[in-house]
Amino acid sequence: MSEKKYSAGIMSQAFWFNEFKQYLNLIKNGYSTDELKKEVIEDNLFGAPNEYRAKRMYGYISNRANALENNLLNLFFSSDLATQKIINLIAVIRKDRLFFEFLYEVYREKIIIGEEKLDLADGKIFFNHKETQDDSLAEWTDATKRRVQSAYFNFMTVSNLLRSEGQKDYTITPPLLDIALERYLQANGETAIVKAITGEY
Repeated sequence: MSEKKYSAGIMSQAFWFNEFKQYLNLIKNGYSTDELKKEVIEDNLFGAPNEYRAKRMYGYISNRANALENNLLNLFFSSDLATQKIINLIAVIRKDRLFFEFLYEVYREKIIIGEEKLDLADGKIFFNHKETQDDSLAEWTDATKRRVQSAYFNFMTVSNLLRSEGQKDYTITPPLLDIALERYLQANGETAIVKAITGEY
């Protein structure tokens, strides 16, 4: 489902929902890999400030798109806005093991025990725990951890898993998954993703 190694790459990304949807539309319209790359980089589809940023956005968004098989791609286009945002989130966590584990081990656990808030201290505890399991995380600076956590909270807020009440105050708002998406994930052997997002047992 996700990469074996932990990565801090998410801190260089944004949720990029509109851009992701534009990119998927091009795929739907039959664009080849070369045509997609030209559209995003040479023609600056996403309005990046420079070519370097356009290339970076292309890399990240194409990576997300590659995480969606055809059936999920079709489901994206037949779904409402809220479900499309969840599918964008799923594309991210399929490629980011640490973010998935944060959702499954922290966000889901909060829902199960009935807590309403998620705060920055929860992220700090999570990273400290992960350092004991993987030495590579111990090499991350505190600034890197803060930026990664900030990205997590941002992605969760935009995809409606959290509601921001201020810079450091977040209310947990577990979504009700579209039944077609939930059944698809379960049939695809990804019940853990359903649990991570909804807080189910």
